[in-house]
Amino acid sequence: MNNLTQKQKDFFEALKTHYQLKALSSFEKMREIFGFKSKNSIKQYIEALKKENLIIENENNLYINPNQFGAPLVLTFVKAGFAAIMDDKIEKRVSMDEVLEINSPSTFVFKVSGDSMCEIGILDGDYVIIKKTPNANIGDIVLAIVDNEFTLKTYKKDGNGAYLKPENQDYPIIRPKYSLTIFGVAIGITRRF
Repeated sequence: MNNLTQKQKDFFEALKTHYQLKALSSFEKMREIFGFKSKNSIKQYIEALKKENLIIENENNLYINPNQFGAPLVLTFVKAGFAAIMDDKIEKRVSMDEVLEINSPSTFVFKVSGDSMCEIGILDGDYVIIKKTPNANIGDIVLAIVDNEFTLKTYKKDGNGAYLKPENQDYPIIRPKYSLTIFGVAIGITRRF
């Protein structure tokens, strides 16, 4: 961004706020939104941003480069035990959507309620990322519909068929009376401290 003027940088920040990861609208529409006098001015700004790889083109649509969103990814491992000096080696900016693969329409996030999975570190109030699929492997953490109720548990099988195991010894296993349907498989969790 060192090659951009302050006005171009300000315009880019306005684009990020307005469009985020959506396709940019036409030059005429952007002219109206951002109060420019001509489409040519918008075109010149966009061309400057494209040269800096801040705007990318995909299937005849313009997008803000997704690397411009999210927090910086630092390439230094941080030990959880003793304090260490962190190198300033930033590889790129990283979005949690990208890391947790939640850009796909088949992936969604929900908030956990309860403590039935606490022994494997899924706590009340955590956000669980679910990849929607009707299939699960034994041992997967799944969002399932058991007798018309949603629950998050570990998927298991034995001689009596499929069942769901809470990861808290205070809770009993769940065997369906009528039906057990896998709605999706957990692929990650996140929480705020």
